[in-house]
Amino acid sequence: MSSNPLKKVVIVGGGTAGWITAAALSRQLGNVLDITLIESDLIGTIGVGESTVPPIRIFHKLLGIDEQSFMKATAATFKLGIEFNDWYTPGSQYMHSFGKSGKDTWLGEFHHFWMRANRLGISQGFSDHSLEMQAAKSGRFGKEPQAAMTYAYHLDSSRYATFLRTFSTNLGVKRIEGKVTQVVQADNGHITTLELESGQHLDGDLFIDCTGFSGLLIDKTLNVDYEDWSQWLLCDSAVTVQTEAQEDPLPYTQATAHPEGWRWQIPLQHRLGNGLVYSQQHLSQDAALERLQQSVSGKPLTDPKVLHYKTGRRRQPWYRNCVAIGLSSGFIEPLESTSIHLIITAVTHLMKLFPYDEIRESHVRQYNDLVRSEVESVRDFIILHYHLTKRDDSPFWRSCKAVDIPDSLAHRIELFKSQAHVFQSNNDLFSSDSWVQVMLGQGVSPQRYHPIADVMTPDHLQKFITGDRNSVQQTVRQLPSHQSFLDRYCAMDRGQVF
Repeated sequence: MSSNPLKKVVIVGGGTAGWITAAALSRQLGNVLDITLIESDLIGTIGVGESTVPPIRIFHKLLGIDEQSFMKATAATFKLGIEFNDWYTPGSQYMHSFGKSGKDTWLGEFHHFWMRANRLGISQGFSDHSLEMQAAKSGRFGKEPQAAMTYAYHLDSSRYATFLRTFSTNLGVKRIEGKVTQVVQADNGHITTLELESGQHLDGDLFIDCTGFSGLLIDKTLNVDYEDWSQWLLCDSAVTVQTEAQEDPLPYTQATAHPEGWRWQIPLQHRLGNGLVYSQQHLSQDAALERLQQSVSGKPLTDPKVLHYKTGRRRQPWYRNCVAIGLSSGFIEPLESTSIHLIITAVTHLMKLFPYDEIRESHVRQYNDLVRSEVESVRDFIILHYHLTKRDDSPFWRSCKAVDIPDSLAHRIELFKSQAHVFQSNNDLFSSDSWVQVMLGQGVSPQRYHPIADVMTPDHLQKFITGDRNSVQQTVRQLPSHQSFLDRYCAMDRGQVF
C-alpha cells in the first residue's frame, strides 16, 4: 500500500447529489476518510427530481435512515408507480407500477400465461394482477405483511438535501460555505487545490464534482467529452412550479403527454410539484410557461422556473482524480424519475472501487463501464415511451416515431414483438415487469407467447388467473386510504415553513 493513502475527499456542490454522496461516504467510510463539502447558498440548486424509484429504500437502509423520520422531514408521500396519460394516443391511459404482476415460473414470466388466457377469453386486464397498480388506482396504501408492496417516494428535494446535510455533518462531514474561484492542477493534470472566493485554499486527494450542469471540475477544468443523446430524446427543456394541494395526495406520479412533450404532477403532503417538459424546437419558452400555468390547479407557491438541458452522458465520469456525480455526469430527462437513483448507484460504485492507496486505471475503467451500462439501459427505457406511440397529431410526436433508435432498444422491442420475451441484466434498473407494462401500454401486441403457457389446461389456467386476480382484489380492499396511512405513519409538521 502507498505510504500516502488517499484520505482527503472534497465534494464540490451540495444539493441532492452532493449530500447523497456525503451521506453515503460518511456513513460507510467516514472512519477512514476526511470528507469536506463546499457549497454556496448564493448558487441555486436545480433539485434533481421529487419522484423516486424503489431502490432508494435499500440505500436508506444501508445508511440507517429511519423511514418515518425521513418522510416527516421531507413531506414525503408513497409512490406505487407512474400513470401515463395520452402517450400511446390522445385519450389513452396506462400505468407503470412497481412490483410483480402475477406469479412467474422459472421458464416463463406471468405475462405469457396472461396472454394465453386473454386469447381464450378467460382473463381481463393485465393490470388486474398487480397489487401496486390496483392499490394506486384505489388511492390506498399499506405496509402490513399481507400487502408487502414495492414502493418509492415523492419528496421535497430541497428538504431532502437539508435532511442529508444534517445526517452527514453529524457523521463528521465538514461543510464549507463558499464559491470556488480557481482550480489548481499538478503537472499530471490531477487536481490538487481549490481556491475559494474567501481566499481559503483547500487541498484534496479525490475530488467529486456535484456542481450540476456547470460541471466546474469535470467539464470546465478537465474538459471531459460529453456524449449528446438529443438525436434520440428530443425534449431539452422544462418549466416547473409548485402549487397548493387541493385534495388528498395520490400514491403515484402522473405523466401526461401534450403536443410538444409531457407534463408531470407529483403529490407531496402539503403541495403539488408540477412541471412541463418540452422541445424548444417545437414549443417556445413563453408558450410552455403559459401551457403549464393553464394546466395546474391550486394557488402557485413559487415563481415558475425554467430549465434547459442537453440529454447525454459524460464519456468518462471518473477522470484522473475527479469523479462527476449527478447532473455533472449527465442527464437523461425527468421521465421515470431516475436522477436520484443514478446518483445513488454512482456513489455506491465509487465506494466499492474506492482508491485507498492510489488511483488505478483498472478501477477507473471499471467504474466508467458500470456507469455507462446503467445509464444506457435507462436511456433505452425512456426512448421506448416516445418511440412506441401512435400519436401523429403534432410534428413533435411524428419526429419521435421516426427516430432511428439504438440497436440495443430495437433488439428488446423485437424480442417482445416476436414471442413476448423480456429480460433483465445485472445493470438494469427496470425489471422485466416494467418493460412488459410499458410495451403493452404503448400498444405492442406480441405475435406469440412462450409454449410453457400451453401446459395448463383451460380450466386450470382459468383457476390460476381468477385466483390471482381475486387475491389482489381482496388485499386491496383491506388497505387503508393513502391519506389515512400518511396521517398515522408520517404526517409532516404543518407548522414547518416550506
